[in-house]
Amino acid sequence: MGKVIAFPGQGPEKFGYKPVAKKRPGITDKNGQLNLFAGAKVVSLNKLSTFEEALMMDEQQDVAAKELYLKAIETGDSVADAYCNLGILESQHKNTTSAIDYFTKSLKEDPRHYEAHYNLANLYAEVGNWMLAKLHYELSITIEPQFPNSYFNLALTLAMNGEKKEAVEALFQYKKLVPISEQQSADELIESLSEG
Repeated sequence: MGKVIAFPGQGPEKFGYKPVAKKRPGITDKNGQLNLFAGAKVVSLNKLSTFEEALMMDEQQDVAAKELYLKAIETGDSVADAYCNLGILESQHKNTTSAIDYFTKSLKEDPRHYEAHYNLANLYAEVGNWMLAKLHYELSITIEPQFPNSYFNLALTLAMNGEKKEAVEALFQYKKLVPISEQQSADELIESLSEG
C-alpha cells in the first residue's frame, strides 16, 4: 500500500504556464549580444507583427488574441510560439485535448521549444499523467536548465510518483536558481519528503 506524503499547510502550488514572448531577431545569447552571422531583416518600428499584436491582446485577456495567434500561424509569424500560447489559452478554458494538440503542434514546429515542453508537462500534471509530466519537465530542463520553475514542478511530479530522493534533488536544483526569499516552499517540501 502506498504512503501518503503530507505536504505542509495547503502545500506548495506548482508554477503555472509560461507564455512565449516575442524574441528579438538576431539575438542569440542571454547577454543581448548580436549574432553577426544572422540574416538581416528590415523591421518597421511603428508596426507590431501579428504575433506581437496577439501577445498584447493576450496580456490584456482580450478574446481576439486567439484569432490573432491563428492569423500569425497562417502568415508564418512565430508559428511555434503562437501554437504554444494557443495551448495555454485552451488549457485555461479546460479544453485539455485542444491544449495538448496546440502544444504538440508547437513541438512539431520546434522540437526544442522549452516553453511548449514545460506547458505540456503542466497540463499532464493537472490531469494526473505523472510519467508524461515528468518526461516533459525533464526535456524542458535539458533545453533551458536555468528556468527554476521546471525543477520545482518536476519535484512535485516526482513526489506524486513516489520518487522522493529524486524530488529532493530537483528541489535543491530549484533552490540554487532562486533567491533565498523564494526558497521557503522548497524547504518545507524537502522537510516533508525527508520525514516520510
